[in-house]
Amino acid sequence: MILPLPVIAILLGVVEGITEFLPISSTGHLILVQRLCGFTGARAEVFAIFIQVGAVAAVVVEFRAKLVETTRGLFASTGERTLATSVAVAFVPAVVVGLLTHHWISEHLFGPVTVAAALVVGAVAILAVERWKPAPAIDRADRVGPARAAMIGLAQCVSLWPGFSRSAATILGGLLCGVERKAATEFSFFLAIPTLGSATVYDLYKQRGALIPGDLLWLVVSTAVSFVVAWASIRWLLRFVATHDLRPFAWYRIALGALVLLAMR
Repeated sequence: MILPLPVIAILLGVVEGITEFLPISSTGHLILVQRLCGFTGARAEVFAIFIQVGAVAAVVVEFRAKLVETTRGLFASTGERTLATSVAVAFVPAVVVGLLTHHWISEHLFGPVTVAAALVVGAVAILAVERWKPAPAIDRADRVGPARAAMIGLAQCVSLWPGFSRSAATILGGLLCGVERKAATEFSFFLAIPTLGSATVYDLYKQRGALIPGDLLWLVVSTAVSFVVAWASIRWLLRFVATHDLRPFAWYRIALGALVLLAMR
């Protein structure tokens, strides 16, 4: 490692917190930062997986009132039941595709060049969708409905390519389905809870042999940092998308992708 573990732990927490919910890919950034720090291998993968808990917790805390309302209204409110059903429907495609392709993706797509390519492809997708998206017909996350949720779920599968971004894929999927930008962003946050939560549990189980007791303190610190930064990132993004489109993120992705490709020459 180029840097001491405590510094790397805090740095990874900051990177995860900033990038998990912005449409710029947390996985892609973590891969690049870990390579730069010389922190790779199974131990580094455990950190990248574990700190997602902080990001998931940030969503739960930010939307705690809505989550409690949805849980209480499952059997009494059509709107709450629709939201829960829609999130469940959108969750399924990535689970199926992820389980079928997990090993192949881990073997072939977790490298700087493939991440850079995904950053650029995702940027093109953002620019294209922002240019040609249909007029919004849905202005609230709890009105997305199962049919649109299925399309958003299929779009989320693209984010299995490290560097594309789960947030970008789901928000763009929502925009293409006629969901207003802020509502699509909120739905992406709700979908993150089962998606990131299940992925974290599954990946930690797979990597359980790489857990080192001495790393526990710094895993907790990194996760706590991720939680605080992700919470701030969520609040900022909700304000941003209320008045801006996603094109600034596309230009950032293109610049970063080009920089990585040039560095790898």
